[in-house]
Amino acid sequence: MESHGNKRVLQFFWQSLKNYRLTTAWIFATVVGQNVLNLIAPLFYKQFFDVLTRAHQTDAHALFVQLITILGIVFVIHVGSWLFNQGAWDSIATLEPKVMADLEQHAFQKILGHSYRFFTNSFSGSLVRRINRLSQSFESIFATCAGNLLPLSVMLTGILIVLFQRNVWVALSVLVWVILFFLINIVFSFRKLKLDIKRAAKDTEVSATMSDSLANSINVRLFSGDRFEARRFGAVSNELKAMRIHGWRYGRKLDFTQTGLMIAIEFVVMSLAIPLWQKGLLTVGDFALFQGYLIALFGQLNNARKLIRKLFESFADAKETVEILDTPYEVQDRAGAKALTVREAKIEFKNVRFAYEKTGALLHGLTMTIQPKEKIAIVGPSGAGKSTIVKLILRFFDLTGGEILIDGQAIENVTQESLRDAIALVPQEPVLFHRTLMENIRYGRRDATDREVIEAAKRAQCHAFIGKLPKKYETFVGERGIKLSGGERQRVAIARAILKNAPILLLDEATSSLDSESEQSIQEALKELMKDKTTIAIAHRLSTIMQMDRIIVMEQGRVADTGTHETLLKTHGLYQKLWNIQAGGFVT
Repeated sequence: MESHGNKRVLQFFWQSLKNYRLTTAWIFATVVGQNVLNLIAPLFYKQFFDVLTRAHQTDAHALFVQLITILGIVFVIHVGSWLFNQGAWDSIATLEPKVMADLEQHAFQKILGHSYRFFTNSFSGSLVRRINRLSQSFESIFATCAGNLLPLSVMLTGILIVLFQRNVWVALSVLVWVILFFLINIVFSFRKLKLDIKRAAKDTEVSATMSDSLANSINVRLFSGDRFEARRFGAVSNELKAMRIHGWRYGRKLDFTQTGLMIAIEFVVMSLAIPLWQKGLLTVGDFALFQGYLIALFGQLNNARKLIRKLFESFADAKETVEILDTPYEVQDRAGAKALTVREAKIEFKNVRFAYEKTGALLHGLTMTIQPKEKIAIVGPSGAGKSTIVKLILRFFDLTGGEILIDGQAIENVTQESLRDAIALVPQEPVLFHRTLMENIRYGRRDATDREVIEAAKRAQCHAFIGKLPKKYETFVGERGIKLSGGERQRVAIARAILKNAPILLLDEATSSLDSESEQSIQEALKELMKDKTTIAIAHRLSTIMQMDRIIVMEQGRVADTGTHETLLKTHGLYQKLWNIQAGGFVT
């Protein structure tokens, strides 16, 4: 990982910690206090052993008092350290869940605000995994910094200060060893980090592969794809397994090297201390001091080598999510954008040009006007740009050129929220939340009463089938509404649009999932829904087309013809050809 990536992750986490400055400061203060006390304790152990070496020179009672006094001081120091430790970890246990919840909520809200294209190019399962990883990475990084790296820094600084006061050569040997230890760690860790970044990406791919197969379980069954999907997932899973094994082995090499370095420094320090003691430059207590410091240092470093490895893995995991959160939205409100004001709901397309990619334009200078409360049908062959028009009115994409206006207001100059509040959409394949029918319909107007929801359901011809369900409106519909038939989902979507009661209505093949009997019953509801609304219907079915005031025929991203059903039939053009195909199929 680049250092910039690490820095950005730390900046991101620090922004979340700013809301808890006092708690964070208290944690760091107690951690520092605990480790300062841990540094002081060995100094009294040194004094304890120095007193013992002079036992023959001291009265027995006085010796006993001296030793008990020293032990009492050590006891108080250890109790103080224990209390600081409890205070620190109690605060950490309170702080981390709060920050993790903040991170999850922020990441969820930020990702949810991305554009239509972002979600069509992303697996929902992998996005959920990344949000979870972000909070888990914070937990790991904060615990490592507060519980290990900060204590290690305090301990190293304190030990070196004390050692330099006792003997320069002993202190220098430890200082050189510490530098060497960390250089080796840094080299190993950065090399391993490249492996961790690849592992994190592969882990996301495994989650996405699993999610894709499970979300399409019906297709898997229909095409007898169980074994194929198992092999496909197994191949990706085995790649992740190989990466994990390689990473573990690399980590073991680092563990082996570090253990060897610890054995070496203990031998060096004690070897240096012996001649210095013989010369009277060190006391027996100094041996206890050095050993106590080395044992404490090794304990911290043993934890550090494991936690630092986890720390780098956490940075790799967090970086992947932070990059997404830092990615600008493809479609954004302009600075100073105002709320859309709808008076008549007149829609104008002026020389609109659009392409999903940089090449291959889909709409070529589309110009048309839909008068207030006019109901138009847009027809044309596949790829003519019909559904694209719906997406552009909703501003799921920005135009390549031209402009779309509602009551004279260019949609790119108004807020996206106000724009979509003014539009109700009934899509070809409505997707419902895994919530109750009551909640799904109420989503059209979330402050609606139960009575208003039920009234909308009646008008959409779905009250009858809901009444037959065991829990009626409190029935959960399953993920993406899978427990309902296509026609039932469509009627729930229509009920939601009726409840929203927006001035502009978009119907994208709104009756395509209905059987003939259901379609006939829903036409009256659609007529009522379209009253006093500017309506654009992407339509193939004869029954939908016949209800419209005007029909716009599209071909290759342009308006090929426009008029009523009767006038278009007389032109003997594309519309008549499409009509003949539809009518022929309809008659048979």
